[in-house]
Amino acid sequence: MKTVTLFNHAGGAGKSSITLNAGYELARSGLRVLLIDLDPQANLTTWLGVEDAELEETVHPVATEGRPLSPPRQVHGLHLIPSRVDVALAEAIMPGRIAAELSLHRALEPLRPNYDVVLIDSPPSVGKLAALGALASDALIVPIPTRNKGINALPGLSAVMDMYHGLRPNLRVALYVPTMYDARRGHDRDMLELIRSQLSPVADPLPQRESIWMDSGLAGTPVTAFAPNSKVADDVRRLTAQIAQALHLNYVVAL
Repeated sequence: MKTVTLFNHAGGAGKSSITLNAGYELARSGLRVLLIDLDPQANLTTWLGVEDAELEETVHPVATEGRPLSPPRQVHGLHLIPSRVDVALAEAIMPGRIAAELSLHRALEPLRPNYDVVLIDSPPSVGKLAALGALASDALIVPIPTRNKGINALPGLSAVMDMYHGLRPNLRVALYVPTMYDARRGHDRDMLELIRSQLSPVADPLPQRESIWMDSGLAGTPVTAFAPNSKVADDVRRLTAQIAQALHLNYVVAL
């Protein structure tokens, strides 16, 4: 079982959309996939059409009491530990528990025979919930918008990684993913070149094609199910193949 967190402390980088859509494609290829939504905004959860999650189904009992994960929801061939807004309350409770940030890592251990890959959608912060996901992981995937804000976030990412290495020395970044890319803009091309010059390994950029992403989200359906013949679906399949290669997963595009 490979456990991977989509991580960036800046919002709007594409963490939830990559978690959902790459996870869906990996599941379609035959892999057993668990998604965990750690973000109290619950974008991943609602994108999958889950609107009625109970707090007991979330990571809240794991983080605050050290309990096992609840049985996941099953949706679109995926297993999902959902989120909801009051998961944020865990941020105030976790500091009172010794090693609370390692609770999810411990809770995932008994599930190793059940899954090939776990993808965790991290909140846009460097708080306790973000640490919970990162420290449960074997590796991170870091989406970086090809904008100034993406580049400006890099020193913070480096500092956070140094902090996490104190508890998980082998934690690594498996792949950086440039997002929101528009090749027509000189600024985006410059930012992409800067990302490639400073970081490794870097995936092909994920183009900014907003309409299908938004429409599939409103429909509660992954992109490749919502518009399987679209350029966006091709983008998702290409990125999924690169993620699978970085994680040493067997992925064959399901037609």
